[in-house]
Amino acid sequence: MRQQLATFKRNHPRPRISCFDRGFWILLRRTWSKWINTLIIVKPETVVKWHRQGFKLYWNAISRRGKRRGRPRVSIEIRELIHRIALENLSWRAPRIHGELLKLGFDVSERTISRYLLRREPDEDKVAKWKAFLKNHMDSIAAMDFFTVPTVLFRQLYGFFIISHARRKIIHFSATFHPTAEWVAQQLRNAFPYDTAPKYLIFDRDSIFSGLVVKTVRSFDIKPVRTSYRSPWQNGIAERWVGSCRRELLDHVIVFGELHLYRLFKSYASYYNEDRCHYSLCKDAPEHRPVQKRLEGKAKFISLPRVGGLHHRYEWKQAA
Repeated sequence: MRQQLATFKRNHPRPRISCFDRGFWILLRRTWSKWINTLIIVKPETVVKWHRQGFKLYWNAISRRGKRRGRPRVSIEIRELIHRIALENLSWRAPRIHGELLKLGFDVSERTISRYLLRREPDEDKVAKWKAFLKNHMDSIAAMDFFTVPTVLFRQLYGFFIISHARRKIIHFSATFHPTAEWVAQQLRNAFPYDTAPKYLIFDRDSIFSGLVVKTVRSFDIKPVRTSYRSPWQNGIAERWVGSCRRELLDHVIVFGELHLYRLFKSYASYYNEDRCHYSLCKDAPEHRPVQKRLEGKAKFISLPRVGGLHHRYEWKQAA
């Protein structure tokens, strides 16, 4: 309260909130569970917005040219050479071009070459085959993927999930600061006990999904199906779930750590599977939600909070 009153006393028509005030509320949010009850001049979503802006400034600072991380920028000479080889050999793609550059003494990776190649128009025949595969085998397909979540201290936390195509149900979820192939393999063992494994498992070409992960997938009699390079639409159901999770959960909270994100995932997955109505399921939930008819006599319309009050489920309750 004293912190907010001190801000009010400043001689401005509209109170100006300094960086110190923003930092104060972000740290208070981390240590005090009832911080929202004392807010007067700021809203909870404002504090979340400050954290998002701070995360952008943080990554801009560590990504300056003088402190650039990752691969060095490819020279203009190599880029022009990649474009020339691609134009003179229309059927060549990154592997063939990479081999020619190695023979010319250029130390450049195959993935870097892929980034500088002009994108081809999609092959309509291959697109149709992929869509037919998804449609005809929907009941026996699952997909897995990662996505990143910044913590209150701007550390990168990785969320992992497996989703079933049949009913859009979240099968498994977890979080870690240090994802590895061994960690993913263990998550697959936890997700598919006994005879619950699907026939196909879709995942992208992330380096974490290495040979060990593929070997683990095959050990469950699952056929691994990798998406094409830079083709997220081929794993569309997983990508849409990431978007839903961000819009409906992560955009409204500040994550403190691995356990906190896991608890949030658990709460959201329960709401997503049991309560949330999906367009693709004819407005039903992944775990079938029966229609509740209004009881005869006096019935009370009640709301049941979900995910800490971010969402609700509505039911009829017989009056006493």
